[in-house]
Amino acid sequence: MGSDNCAGRAFIGSFTSAGGWGITAAAVDQETGALTVLGSTDTVPDPSYLVLGPGPGPGGRVLYSVSETEHGAAAALDITGDVPQPIGEIRPVEGNGPTHLALAGGHLLTANYGSGSVTALSVRKDGSLGAVTAVLRHEGSGPDADRQRGPHAHQVLPDPSGNWVLSVDLGTDSVRICALDTTTGALRLHGETALRPGTGPRHLAFHPAGSHAYILHELAPTVTACRWDAATGALEPVGEMSVLPEESECGGDTATYPSEVVVSHDGRFLWTACRGHDSISVLALDGTGEKATLVTTVGCGGHWPRDLALDPTGRWLYAANERSGNVSWFVVDSTTGIPHCTGSLEVPAASCVIFA
Repeated sequence: MGSDNCAGRAFIGSFTSAGGWGITAAAVDQETGALTVLGSTDTVPDPSYLVLGPGPGPGGRVLYSVSETEHGAAAALDITGDVPQPIGEIRPVEGNGPTHLALAGGHLLTANYGSGSVTALSVRKDGSLGAVTAVLRHEGSGPDADRQRGPHAHQVLPDPSGNWVLSVDLGTDSVRICALDTTTGALRLHGETALRPGTGPRHLAFHPAGSHAYILHELAPTVTACRWDAATGALEPVGEMSVLPEESECGGDTATYPSEVVVSHDGRFLWTACRGHDSISVLALDGTGEKATLVTTVGCGGHWPRDLALDPTGRWLYAANERSGNVSWFVVDSTTGIPHCTGSLEVPAASCVIFA
């Protein structure tokens, strides 16, 4: 099923070290949400997170991937065919265990969990990756002796205005706001927002209006709502809400580690994935965007949901279930925000899903 464009396609990352296929391209049935495998490649070791960016030629797109290994790397891939093909070299990021990446200002940024740093690499005209232009090293620690002895950058992303880069650090219980020099690729620390000690912030998602952000914590089943001021680059926490029912928050034999947060395209709902509890939480956002109320939780359609992704239409929600080795899809009730599972695709060691 070769194609000149990427309409109706998804790309799935998975851990090759755990038997995953690497990067898988899949066709998306727009009527049913179903995924069908087109092809896969294991040329990038442990491509745990992916992002799409513009490429050369009319309508061109390039897929970028981290390589979440001890000596971390990033790669660019051509996706005009059914099997993604590398463009240029796989580039070292001068950081350990990159878990997330994003494009900003003509550069690729990676969040390096193991070394607690953010790396910027130049992006060439053909979409391939150039040299490292900056490495911003985080500093600090948290109260959890096992998980927070030092910094652990877990996510990096630009704000909706494109003027700032935010990095979420699980080890320091904070979010750093940086400025990227689009000419030189230098990263400059602008500010740092502290969150409740011991919560272990993992991922952040912006409200579509761009005025608020929601930070999901890995070491506590909660999400923190923040006001975001793009004019000054200020992130202000305004409230912390549970993503699980009270009876699920404590006790029992199963530890819970929230993983991903997604906001609906209309800003009315927020969804989170919880590993261990193996659920998707549904929260309703009020008109201000500052208060989230837990509506319910539903099963994730597998075990250990590492990632959640909303398709471009906002109708379908997908969960990458790492330990059960599948990607499940859900139709979202537009009135309640509650997702209902309608199918699943086997993808061993699945780690993320993105859509073209």
